[in-house]
Amino acid sequence: MDRNIRTVDDVLALLDGLFAPEADRWTGRGADWWDDFYADRSRPVPFFAARPDESLVAAVERGVLGGGRALDLGCGPGRNALYLAARGFDVDAVDLSSTALDWAGERARETGADNVRFHHGDAFALAGEDLTGPYDLVYDSGCFHHLPPHRRVSYLALLEQLLAPGGLFGLTCFAAGAGGMGSELSDTDFYREGAGLRGGLAYTPEALRGIFSGLTELELRRMRDEPEESEYFGRSFLWTGLFQRA
Repeated sequence: MDRNIRTVDDVLALLDGLFAPEADRWTGRGADWWDDFYADRSRPVPFFAARPDESLVAAVERGVLGGGRALDLGCGPGRNALYLAARGFDVDAVDLSSTALDWAGERARETGADNVRFHHGDAFALAGEDLTGPYDLVYDSGCFHHLPPHRRVSYLALLEQLLAPGGLFGLTCFAAGAGGMGSELSDTDFYREGAGLRGGLAYTPEALRGIFSGLTELELRRMRDEPEESEYFGRSFLWTGLFQRA
């Protein structure tokens, strides 16, 4: 008989365990899935190309992001981390996939980037150890929407722990009503129906504003579509947002 729920961490671990290992995309159990995802570099995946998010570039060029320490959550092959490093940021970048990080490391060596450090593992577990704040920028392009609802608790705690006062949080995630990119089930129905993540969760702007209500919204818009020949990544089925800590 299990009667061992005593803390919030116990509750989160229990909820994590409701998912089959192959459905997990957010803890160390999901590393093998992501390794397989990144194994074939020739696949026509738009964000495999070494092109930073158009929204990130726009914020840097407007002078909203002016340098300092940056943390890239779910960095993949390093496209945004290396862009920030080239603009003078001191960057920590983390991902569950060692395959993606090997690719990112190759790109870093090719570009001579020596101000970016790649970390393998679960960002929640590494926070306060390998990932030590405060960070002037926490950037997330495609990590947040792979979290189940209960892990938003961990995510907000991570921002609270690592984001500097006055620091900026940048987010790119699936937009609801954008042609099926991400599940639009309510949080309640998500658990009631025992559904998998279905590739990720989609969000409305109202939902994002509610979740990140402890931060000041600077921008929240649809990402701009970028043509194939563009230097930047952009797809309009994504929201892009920029928030600031008081």
